[in-house]
Amino acid sequence: MRFINPKIDYAFKRIFGSDQSQDILISFLNAIIYNGENTIKSLTIINPYTPGQIITLKETYLDVKAVLQDNSIVIIEMQIATTTAFDKRVAYNLSKTYANQLDRGERYHLLNPVISVTITDFIMFRETEKVVTKFVFKEEDESFEYKSNVLKLIFL
Repeated sequence: MRFINPKIDYAFKRIFGSDQSQDILISFLNAIIYNGENTIKSLTIINPYTPGQIITLKETYLDVKAVLQDNSIVIIEMQIATTTAFDKRVAYNLSKTYANQLDRGERYHLLNPVISVTITDFIMFRETEKVVTKFVFKEEDESFEYKSNVLKLIFL
């Protein structure tokens, strides 16, 4: 019996991004984001297409996008091959998802945390043997977290 490769966009989106696969996505995110703790109880899978709020802003296409029960937004992307400026693309997608939450005149307290989960089929960080790496804003010298720690990058 042959199975479709889950690294292919269509298969990845079917496995993790369909309403029928919510339990799989919840289990995966609990394992990756919350170290196996059963923190996420429910989520809503939403359209992963992210047009620019401004007509000249670059459009982005994510593999999976979901809103957790605490209103945190999780964006997931599978990348098979390294590409030029991939690291910048990941940061762009994270910050764009965060910024696109507000419309003109809305207050900043309405912003919800955004977590970017990026799965690569190549080694992104040669300086570590870890399979999962997590990044947040921290003070440069003393490494304490930024007061409003609302952006997180996770790589597998």
